[in-house]
Amino acid sequence: MHELWDIVRRVKPAPLLGVVALLALAGCSQGAPATPSAPAPSSASAAAPSVSPPATFAGGNVRIALVRQLSSGDYFEQWLAGAQAEAKALNVRLEVSSGDGNNDKQALNLEQAVTAKSDAIIVDHGFAQTVQPAIKKAVAAEIPLVAFDVDPGSPQAVALTQDDHQIAEQALGALKTDTGGSGEVLYVYVAGFAPLDRRDETWEQFKKDNPGIKQVAQIGVVNSSTASAVADQAKAALQANPGVKAIFAPYDEFAKGAALAVKELGLADKVKIYGADISTADIGVMTEAGSPWVATSATDPANVGRVAVRAAALLVAGENVDRALSVPPSLITQQGLRDAGITSVEQLTRAFPGLTTPDVARVPWAAS
Repeated sequence: MHELWDIVRRVKPAPLLGVVALLALAGCSQGAPATPSAPAPSSASAAAPSVSPPATFAGGNVRIALVRQLSSGDYFEQWLAGAQAEAKALNVRLEVSSGDGNNDKQALNLEQAVTAKSDAIIVDHGFAQTVQPAIKKAVAAEIPLVAFDVDPGSPQAVALTQDDHQIAEQALGALKTDTGGSGEVLYVYVAGFAPLDRRDETWEQFKKDNPGIKQVAQIGVVNSSTASAVADQAKAALQANPGVKAIFAPYDEFAKGAALAVKELGLADKVKIYGADISTADIGVMTEAGSPWVATSATDPANVGRVAVRAAALLVAGENVDRALSVPPSLITQQGLRDAGITSVEQLTRAFPGLTTPDVARVPWAAS
């Protein structure tokens, strides 16, 4: 990723992510994972590349600026780790800055990357209104730019996203199956962030297509402690609506907060949670005893970071890159995680090879 953002437009919105991300995952939904298999080959594997690298990359002097809105949290740390690993594999210098949740600081960092004439820029999350002016300057300066989970506002930039509509579809498909297509649902959402807004579009269509599903309340907040704030809201909403059977929380911090509320109220046997995005911490919450978080749709954050760096490198090399680039998600269930003994994202990618997407923005001169 990866919600609750209209409220935060005047504060410091925390990225989704990934919404979210994240999350964020393979093309076909999967239930319980099969026996873990060998990892799918990635662009950083040891096989010899089929094409010699462009001369630009030979000296290791290609500079890619990674301008982040937020850097703290399990999801964002894993995203960065993937980006750094791919940069090393491609022999490029990744220059990282973070706005620490402050949109104005991120915009300043982006301005500085343009002034420094980086060979390419990656914008990781952010608020469109604050990053688009600097993105326009980058485009005018002919600096290749990749924007992840934020609208760049320019057709020249690559808009990299998780397939957020599919993320919501997969999670809601599990919700529909488990509820039989009827029941009261609590929805967690904040408008204004592109990934959550796309997931919300799917939710609105889902309600139209499934009239037996009744949204009885909407909650949501994004701040420096999103999960605990959502937990407080969820407890109040659940007490006011005792008939709720499910919670749709399409961002992992929302889902963690909802899970905390459900457990504290002793409703884990009655109320189930359907989320989005994945991280090692999320896996711990989903698999712990009595957890009501039963399914999430996501991409692997480290893999998305790799894709972002590959796309930027391709642009530097003058290669064609789809301006609307999307990383597909996979459905991950609580039962599947438990059956396969999954405790970390690294194990998850071995059990679900589709979480690695080496063909998305494949670099022809990289080992594969």
